[in-house]
Amino acid sequence: MSVSISRFLTYGRHLPSVRDSALDGVGAAVIPKEKYHKLQDEYKDTASTVQEQKLLITQLEEDLRSVNALSSMFRGEAEGGEPVKPPGSGEAGLVSEAVKDVMSPTSPGVDKTAVDSILPIVQSQRERYRIRAQELEAHSLGQQQQISLLQNEIDKLRSDNVKMYEKIRFLQSYPKKGGTGSEDAETRYSTQYEEKLDPFSTFSRKERQRKYMNLKPYDKVTLSMGRFIMGNKTARTFAFFYTVLLHSLVFLVLYKLAYTQTSKRDFAAECHEK
Repeated sequence: MSVSISRFLTYGRHLPSVRDSALDGVGAAVIPKEKYHKLQDEYKDTASTVQEQKLLITQLEEDLRSVNALSSMFRGEAEGGEPVKPPGSGEAGLVSEAVKDVMSPTSPGVDKTAVDSILPIVQSQRERYRIRAQELEAHSLGQQQQISLLQNEIDKLRSDNVKMYEKIRFLQSYPKKGGTGSEDAETRYSTQYEEKLDPFSTFSRKERQRKYMNLKPYDKVTLSMGRFIMGNKTARTFAFFYTVLLHSLVFLVLYKLAYTQTSKRDFAAECHEK
């Protein structure tokens, strides 16, 4: 029993220092604010519980000293010697004196009754403290595991932040080559992306498709040829020279016909004069 009480006292004395050092390390790092506040609240609850346990431990020590004094006194009387007086003149001494007066030889039947009435109280109190110590130990282990998990998460976040900053510095120091072309491509694709998201553009495309489907076949052929010529540089060049050549040919044919008709008329007039 004394060994378990000493372990419980040592655990109660060292728990605040361990918890303070652990939470100081967690608070100094960069963690989410909600988790940090939650951990602080749990720490405050644990600290208040530890203070209560200290008071209970002190009371338990006083009770144990009283019980040890009573047991020593009873053992001395049973062996025929003088009763051993407890050290000090505090509460334990007063209790032992009162019990000694009650359990005098004039009342031999009271000894067993008094011992039987005190022993269950001490045993139940010891059992309660033992259960409470186990609960506090389990709670402390849980808190230590949670602190370890948070510390690992903090280390991981810190490592990720360092890597992210390293990538940013690398991208900032990377030489920019062909910036105009990349900016033009970015602008072009940005415009296309915005047009794709524009509902009015989508509606216009649907309306044009509907109008195209309602056209006659020859209109569709003409529109397709026009789109092909306007969209292809080679086709535009061919169409230009073809049009110039065709018009030149037409003009030459018309000029030849006009010249031939004029020559025939002049020749006929000369023949008629002769």
